[in-house]
Amino acid sequence: MKSWLVLSLLAGSALAHAAPGNSWEDMDTLLKEKALITRIGEQVQQASNTATEQASSLVISALAFLGVPYKYGGNTHETGFDCSGFVRAVYEQSVGKLLPRRSDEQAAATQPIDRGELQPGDLVFFNTMRRAFSHVGIYVGDGKFVHSPRAGAQVRVEDMSGSYWSKRFNGARRVPLNPQQGQP
Repeated sequence: MKSWLVLSLLAGSALAHAAPGNSWEDMDTLLKEKALITRIGEQVQQASNTATEQASSLVISALAFLGVPYKYGGNTHETGFDCSGFVRAVYEQSVGKLLPRRSDEQAAATQPIDRGELQPGDLVFFNTMRRAFSHVGIYVGDGKFVHSPRAGAQVRVEDMSGSYWSKRFNGARRVPLNPQQGQP
């Protein structure tokens, strides 16, 4: 009789300590975790959509200035733009971010990224005056950027793979935005 009682206790103990997934409690835990994972996934997707919308808005704002003449030191569409004045105006008007005035200062105030990580709205820098970060534009996608190039020219889109620009490419940067604004 004693051995029957011992065997029954051992069997009950084994069932109580069975592998995870064999009880309703384990299933409830799994479902709660899945719901959590789903919510996190939704939040990531929502943040991604917001960032994509902002980048699109920024690029559209930049392209709205096509044809505005270059003006050294210029920072409005009425007077014209130089390269950094153009970038500064686009960021201020489209996402409310005030960047420094000069291109080298804009490079210092932004996050370096690899060329392969470029997304629309990122900044692209070029060495056009024998010094780093002497020219800046806004990446629009597909290997192209929009910028205010030089005296006598107008805001325009150019291909980064062209020989002039590819030789002078100096780096890419991402503009940090505050948390309410997401990323470009």
